[in-house]
Amino acid sequence: MHQMKCKNGKILVFSAPSGAGKTTLLNYLTKNIPNLVYSISATTRPPREGEENGVHYFFMTQQEFKDNIRDNKFAEWELVHGNYYGTPREFIDSVISSCKHIVMDIDVFGKKKFDQAYPEAVGFLIVPPSMEELEKRLRSRNTDDERVICTRMKNAVKELAFARTQGRYEFQVVNDDLIRASNHLLELVKKVVNG
Repeated sequence: MHQMKCKNGKILVFSAPSGAGKTTLLNYLTKNIPNLVYSISATTRPPREGEENGVHYFFMTQQEFKDNIRDNKFAEWELVHGNYYGTPREFIDSVISSCKHIVMDIDVFGKKKFDQAYPEAVGFLIVPPSMEELEKRLRSRNTDDERVICTRMKNAVKELAFARTQGRYEFQVVNDDLIRASNHLLELVKKVVNG
């Protein structure tokens, strides 16, 4: 009896403004759907305590990263606060060719670039129920000062406007209630990966 060949896995891209609850929702998904692999980004920033190369990030020198840019080895990359961050094509390709599905956490601007490299990627935009609720969530974290909260709110307005006018998102999930949003997202992702 010959073994049935599996189809390639799906590429699932999730974007959301800071404070929309994306990390919590993605953790729920990866616990509840088998064969989901969280993407690992490359970065030039130094590892933080407890971070491992190949587990949390692929840590690179500036020169290694620039060589990879030159050789077109990233699906997308950005320079953020003096450090490079990028999505290695090789990692994505190895996951989907092993019949697993990859979960990408990319901001709305990076998603537009990513779509050029992987037009088959399926986009999920996670949004807060309102900007007032988003601000309340950012404040309740008690991790940022007023200046940072104001910056995050301004960025959220820009990101959502960009996503709605220039982004390509097949699905939008409003995170108004965590349990409802988690179940809705789980249902959508199951349809995509099983379809």
